[in-house]
Amino acid sequence: MTTCNPIQVQAFDTADVTEQIRATPGWVQHYQQMSPGHFAGRIRYLDLEGVEVYEEQMNTRVEQNFSAPPGALAFCFDRSDNALYLLNEESRNIWITPENYQEIAVVFGPDFVRQHGLDVARLEGLFMAPLNGGQNALFSRWLSATLTRLAQTFDPTTKDALTLQLLEDCLFILDNARLCLDRGAQQRRADERMIMKRVGEWAADSPEETVNLLELSQVAGVSLRQLQQAFKAYTGMSPTHWLRLRRLNSARRELLNRSGGATTVAEVAMNWSFWHLGRFSNSYRALFKELPSETLKRGNK
Repeated sequence: MTTCNPIQVQAFDTADVTEQIRATPGWVQHYQQMSPGHFAGRIRYLDLEGVEVYEEQMNTRVEQNFSAPPGALAFCFDRSDNALYLLNEESRNIWITPENYQEIAVVFGPDFVRQHGLDVARLEGLFMAPLNGGQNALFSRWLSATLTRLAQTFDPTTKDALTLQLLEDCLFILDNARLCLDRGAQQRRADERMIMKRVGEWAADSPEETVNLLELSQVAGVSLRQLQQAFKAYTGMSPTHWLRLRRLNSARRELLNRSGGATTVAEVAMNWSFWHLGRFSNSYRALFKELPSETLKRGNK
């Protein structure tokens, strides 16, 4: 008697950006919550043995810094602007999602990429470029509906056929979308992404309360005007506001990771250059909709 491995769609509901990261293993990711509210996310995941499909939803704005799993080739469909973004392990990106963000992606694993002769070198210049095409919205809706159908039905014969269909569809959509690529816009976005990458790397271990924008532009290696344009394009906020939100996220991670009695809210606040405890608590509650003391209690459980 032969047995088969049925297709199984897994779903995860999350209540924090760190949980959202853990629900998508294999990716190099760093998330920061960037708009007020209790975070609510959802991941739906389908493993086709060499090809993976996942759908991600998040209710708040989230800064994402990420790259795809080693050797993989990912086709990510942003349902907020119906653009296709091509990713591999070398295409690192930092950006801020809109609220109520939805994305669906097909990830071809390294063995699958090799077996099917996918020439990643020929795709140079397309990674992280917004690729727009008429089929993007239709395909992402079909793929989301397919996940829903497979979560409700048993169909052991679908796996191989679905895998090949995903490959053919993704390559067809890519060929059509690349014809519509605006090379000038692509270069501007690449330049802005590099600016944000430099600033993000510098800010990761620099919990400074005040920032001299001229010094920050020197860190990025660009003029003050270019720095401000990059922040407007990527974050929709000023550099100082962006850094403040990042420090609040860093404080939240520390509060969640501290064991009982090992620290206080005041100590964590000062670790991230929030010297006025009352203002820190107000800013924290405005962003995360809970007091830092409540976060610390949850982290101690």
